Amino acid sequence: MSDYRNLTQTEIEVLENNVCWAEDWQRVMVAEGFKPYNFHRVIFYGDIRLGEFNKQVEVSKGFVKHSGINDATLRNVTVGNDCLIEKVGNYINNYTIGNDCYISNICTLETTEDATYGEGSVISVLNEMGDGNVTIFRELNSQLASFMVKHHNDKVLKKTLQQMIEDELRVSRPDRGYIGNNVKIINAKDITNTIIKGDCEISGAARLSECTVMSSMDAPVFIGTGVICENSIICDGCSINNSVKMQDCFVGEACQITNGFTAEASLFFANSFMANGEACAAFCGPFSASHHKCSLLIGGEFSFYNAGSNTNFSNHAYKMGPMHWGTLERGTKTASGSYILMPATIGAFSVCFGKLMHHPDTRNLPFSYLMAYGDDCYLVPGRNITTVGLYRDIKKWPKRDKRSKQSKKSIINFDWLSPFTVGEIMQGIEILKSLRSASGDNVSTYNFHEYVINATSLRKGLKYYDIALRIYMGAVLKRAQKEGFFGQPKSDVGKGHWSDLSGLLLPESEEQRIVEDIKNGTIENVQQLLDRFTDINDHYSDYRWAWSYQLILDYYGLDEITPADAERIREDYVKARRAWIAEIRKDAEKEFQMGDVDQEVYEDFLSKLDHEIDYEN
Repeated sequence: MSDYRNLTQTEIEVLENNVCWAEDWQRVMVAEGFKPYNFHRVIFYGDIRLGEFNKQVEVSKGFVKHSGINDATLRNVTVGNDCLIEKVGNYINNYTIGNDCYISNICTLETTEDATYGEGSVISVLNEMGDGNVTIFRELNSQLASFMVKHHNDKVLKKTLQQMIEDELRVSRPDRGYIGNNVKIINAKDITNTIIKGDCEISGAARLSECTVMSSMDAPVFIGTGVICENSIICDGCSINNSVKMQDCFVGEACQITNGFTAEASLFFANSFMANGEACAAFCGPFSASHHKCSLLIGGEFSFYNAGSNTNFSNHAYKMGPMHWGTLERGTKTASGSYILMPATIGAFSVCFGKLMHHPDTRNLPFSYLMAYGDDCYLVPGRNITTVGLYRDIKKWPKRDKRSKQSKKSIINFDWLSPFTVGEIMQGIEILKSLRSASGDNVSTYNFHEYVINATSLRKGLKYYDIALRIYMGAVLKRAQKEGFFGQPKSDVGKGHWSDLSGLLLPESEEQRIVEDIKNGTIENVQQLLDRFTDINDHYSDYRWAWSYQLILDYYGLDEITPADAERIREDYVKARRAWIAEIRKDAEKEFQMGDVDQEVYEDFLSKLDHEIDYEN
């Protein structure tokens, strides 16, 4: 609202009769339709701007009060239309408040000099004692954060990125804090240097300092009892509740953090859930979860991951039940006394178990189990490809994306088989074939660095990897035919190695091109960089086909793919898919026979497997 007028003498008299006082009534400006009757015991300092106060405000279900201001001290404050502000214990200082807000029983709401609103801080993730590698600001998404971490040692790139972000903040940072429309703040103590966007509810928070809360009508934010949040960004659709303590953090869209969780210098992206435990210098990509009090996420990068309690086996015992997340848990003790490391089942986003082990080459045996018996560690290659858990996760993750259509900053590719994961599978096949070639077929075990692979496990691993390859090639070929780019790829972009930027699957060549374009000035600002990530994702099918076309030629020994070849590949795809479903059925039957699953759950799962034939064509 830009049109304000001075108070009339009659309006001043009404206000004074209602025990209101102003340092200078001439500095109290009001909207044309302003009425002074619903102001009681209000003290005004500095420049005040007041809207119209005509509506009733619902303070609780079925309980309404008239808009107005009661029992408050305001200094340099603008208040929009139809707000209800009451019971301000200390003061509201240097703030702009939108329309239809309800603010009650708070202590302090203030903007001080040099406020940052939580933007521009450089934190160190993955290495809690290292130099800062991620700058937190409102436009950050999982791709940009992952890109910053991955290329942190490129000093020229780091400096250029930092300058781009500083330029963005310099033009977008407001002069003082503001509260959007339809915001509810009740029973809160201290809110300092915090931007709170529209449709947010803050109830019982202890302290918000140097924060930005990116709430919206279609994705409101809730901040609840006892929350202390400092120098942090909270994005659309989040819920922060029950005595959470958070400092120097970024919380992405639709995340839930609750039940006393403590976080410092950490990132949480799309649909992550954190409760009871602690995080420090953690990079929690999409769908990261931690439920247990004794879970500490420190200095690691996670996605599609459930942190176990280190004594909890339930996530593996209930693979067909509602509790299974497809988890990776370190040191989970089994009933037999051995220890098992379970890889997360969505390979593109999981923390590959090899990244947590001593030797980097283990990451080239994806979808595997690692088990320890005494002093020996056993690898079971590819076993997770044919489990109930994998099947359930493939189906459930897209359904668990709770973000609104307007608040999907982070890109998430849900393909469990992609050039990224299939590339790892191909390397796994080469490793297993090399082991077999070196030691022969007439041995009981093979040694892979400090790990032992049983001969039967190696043979089954090759079988499972080949099933995954044929499923992937057939599925990609089918999509290419439907999307109209079947045949020789139009571009070489996509060939070579692929990488995963926390949900965005892309050719490494495109990632390197981004690096060079930032350095040479082709990408000039943050929005252009974010647009580049989006553009790469939009061309994912083209890039995937360029990579997959060569894979198909090599696998089948072809010079080109003829219609007859396509039919042969389709038949192999159907056979492989049915073999995959048959293996998953065996896994389900084994679990049911152990007595861990109810008859109804078991039959429902088998019914879903029976319908898999519907997706073959």
